[in-house]
Parts: sequence; structure tokens; C-alpha cells
Amino acid sequence: MKAYNIKESFEKFWECKNREEAEQYLKKWYFWATHSRLEEVIEVAETIKNHWNGILNYFNSRITNGILEGMNSIVQLIKRNARGFKNSRYFINTIYLKKGKLDFKLPT
Repeated sequence: MKAYNIKESFEKFWECKNREEAEQYLKKWYFWATHSRLEEVIEVAETIKNHWNGILNYFNSRITNGILEGMNSIVQLIKRNARGFKNSRYFINTIYLKKGKLDFKLPT
């Protein structure tokens, strides 16, 4: 139950209005997590500590890497389907064709 409460309280972190408020919240959360005596929770807290500035940068830009992760999953799918391509140029061309949103309509 303690681990669940710590996880749920971290979700509220994303509701902070600005970086300063978020940093104060994260400090309190980190202290709670590292003093929970739950090995897995402490490990997660240490990972968050290692990425502290990157996480707080969200409050400057409000941009996540979700778009990049989505594009990467499509590129990985193309890579799996690209077995047998003659060379990497064909692989790169396939990525451009898939992600480039190229319009191949002939002029009228």
C-alpha cells in the first residue's frame, strides 16, 4: 500500500504550475520515497534523481519525448520489415517514404 501511495503522489507532480513548485514537490517526494524502506521504490527515486534536471525541464517547455518515442517505434517496425534490403540507403529511403508524408500525385 505504501508503494502505491508513493506512485500515486508522483502522478500529482505533473500538476505543478511551474518549475519552482515542481522542484519543491519533487524534493519532498524524493525524501518520502528514499525513506520508505522499499527497495524498488528507492531504486526508482534514485533513477529520478539521476534525471532530475531533465524531468524539471518539462516545466520550461511543456514538451515530452512522446513524439520521438512514437517515431522511433515506427522506425523500428520498418527496420524489422527491412530484412533483406541491399544496403542502408534502401532502409533510409523507406523511412523517408513512411514518415516523410510525401505527396506522389501526378500533376493534372
